[in-house]
This record gives sequence, structure tokens and C-alpha cells, in this order.
Amino acid sequence: MDKSKIKKVVLAYSGGLDTSIIIPWLKENYNNCEVIAVSGNVGQADELEGLEEKAIKTGASKCYVEDLTEEFVNDYIIPTVKAGAKYEEYMLGTSFARPLIAKRIVEIALAENADAICHGCTGKGNDQVRFELAIKAFAPNMPIIAPWREWTIRSREEEISYAEAHNVPLRINRETNYSKDKNLWHLSHEGLDLEDAGNEPLYEKDGFLELGVSPLKAPDEPTYITLEFKQGVPVALNDEYLSAKDIILKLNEFGGKNGIGLLDIVENRLVGMKCRGVYETPGGAILYFAHDYLETVCLDKYTMHKKAELAITFADLVYNGQWFTPLREALSAFVDKTQERVNGKVKLKLYKGNIIKAGVWSDYSLYSEEIATFGEDDVYDQSDAKGFINLFGLPIKVQAQVDKKNQK
Repeated sequence: MDKSKIKKVVLAYSGGLDTSIIIPWLKENYNNCEVIAVSGNVGQADELEGLEEKAIKTGASKCYVEDLTEEFVNDYIIPTVKAGAKYEEYMLGTSFARPLIAKRIVEIALAENADAICHGCTGKGNDQVRFELAIKAFAPNMPIIAPWREWTIRSREEEISYAEAHNVPLRINRETNYSKDKNLWHLSHEGLDLEDAGNEPLYEKDGFLELGVSPLKAPDEPTYITLEFKQGVPVALNDEYLSAKDIILKLNEFGGKNGIGLLDIVENRLVGMKCRGVYETPGGAILYFAHDYLETVCLDKYTMHKKAELAITFADLVYNGQWFTPLREALSAFVDKTQERVNGKVKLKLYKGNIIKAGVWSDYSLYSEEIATFGEDDVYDQSDAKGFINLFGLPIKVQAQVDKKNQK
């Protein structure tokens, strides 16, 4: 990359530690270039407060704060939930937000005639891949600046020192310096004491959890909720019809206060290492559970099993930043077909970190009490089983006969 040609840079800006110091760093190292900050609002809430003022005060010429929340839910979260896709139990909160944010950043970069796009992802993480694959999908020839792969800074402590030297305001200090990512779906925690896999997360410590409470601090009485789905999409909560976004936000409240959705996981990163993270996904955990619960009565055996197999592939694609690929689009088309009959209502009991089934109803239910009963019935002829077993077991029987003949 010829730095002399870089006059205007669009920066993926969150206002966090990394991107806060990147603005002055870009101006120091790229010929005092113009820096345009772009923040995608995917539900960070209070993290967006004062963001534009901070960006400009730090050296940006302007700051876009784009509301992407509805698109995030409808076009990224819901398709992933319908697919039943989780990556090693992780509900992909950061993974499916990055392609959307990067897509909008590209749109602004092209409109602003920018010479490059910059992001603050480290060279050790997955997000650098997610951002850059999305950028390549929409602006294949756009130069990409990744300071973590260029500068001499090697730790978050050194980043804080750089910020202090350049009078960049920060909301963290050296003692609360967890690496976090927050949106309307989840909050992740990495670093500090969590880097030692032998340390228990500080769930009971005030201020550690932000979206909910430890199960130990949850109410002693359970909370019951009902969720209604149409074609796999949540449409009502407790008989109130709402947008999927509003349902997730309300589920976050129910789940948070009941200690739902905490995950402590050592995951296999795309870049080859294992990394530990603690995730808060209160509403997401409930939504996945409810959707899976409804599918147990609405999907036939073979569709359900094949869908579960493909959910692993879907999750891998999302985790690895391959959202904008023909395979992911094809899998989503398959998933949409499977969801045509996933209509109905589920009832759940939330209690001290647990999600407990409390009832399921669907006009498309394949479960028949009349057929499944242990009592007397007139619809299932048990004598039919003999012929079925003889045919189903024929390959095993023939193999055993051949083996016995050859042992003589």
C-alpha cells in the first residue's frame, strides 16, 4: 500500500480502546489523512452516548452513527436462530454483527470516495477476518488498514499508555480492562483474570455482569413466559404481538433477572488458537431454546436430523466471517423451507439460570398422543413391527451369516 495516496480513511469506530487511539495514530502515520468514523448501532445502548463528540475531539472530521438494529435482528439474528446454529455453544453474538457493520462501512466509504478502510481488530482475533471478508465482498479492491498488524503497540496496557499520552478519553482503567463486545443480543468478556482457565468468572462481583445477574442472585420464584412463532420467526411474547427486535429486548429483561444465558467457554478460534470468553446472552438463550422446543413437534425426523448436521456448517460459516457467500445463502434457503410449518406456541419456566419446558402447542404438530400412548389404542398395530424389523435388520442378519460361514 502506498501511504502517500491515502488521503481519506473511513474507520470502523466503536469508541473503545482500540479505535479511540487509532484516530490519532492514523493521522500520525498516514500523512495527517482525513479520518471519518463510522459506528454501527447494533444495540450497544449507553456505549453510543457522546460517541460523535468523542470521535471529532480525537481528530475525526465527522462521525456517522448508523442505526442497524432492525436489519441486525431480521436479516442476521433470526436467520441464524432459525438455522439452530451455534458455534461450540456460543450463540454468535459478535460473529453475525461484524458482516452487517462492515457492509455499511463499505457503503459509506464508497459514498465518501475514501482511499481506504481501517479497523481496530487485533491480529490474534476472528474479527479481522470477519470485517475484511465482508469488505472484499462489496469493495474487492478497497485498501484495508489494520493498525494491529503495523504498529509497535503489543498490549492493551500499552494502548492505555498511548491514549494517556495523546489525551484520548477512555471509559476504562488498567484494573477494569476486560475486552468486551456488546450489542442487543449479547455481551462478551475476555482478558484479565479470564485468561487463566483455572479462574472462576466473577459472576457475583458487582459490575461484572451487565445484562443480568448470577443465578445465585436470581429470584426464588420462577417466571413463566409464552412465545409464539410463525414460520420459525418469533411474533408474540406473552400474547403480545411485537417485532422480533422488541421480543429479544424483552427476553433480555426476563432472562437477565433470572440468571439465564451465561456461558463460560474455551473456544477454537479461526486463527488457530484456543481462547476463553464469558458470554451473557439472556434473551438469545431463551429464543434458541423455545425455537428448538417447537421444532421437536413440527419437524419430521429426517429433516430435523439433517438440519442439525447443517447447523454446524452454518455456524462455522458465520463464525468464520463467511456470511456473504453462496453456501451460507443456500443453507438459509434450505432453512427457510424447513420453517414453513414451524408455527405454534411454547411455554417456558425461567428459574435461577434454568430454562424449563412447560408446554408446547401447534396446529402443525406431528406428535400424536393417540399414537404414542402406552395405553390401549386403535391406530397402531403392534404386529406390524415384526415385518419392519425383519426388513430393517436384514443387512445385519446377512452380514452375520456371511461372517459365520467364513469362520469355518
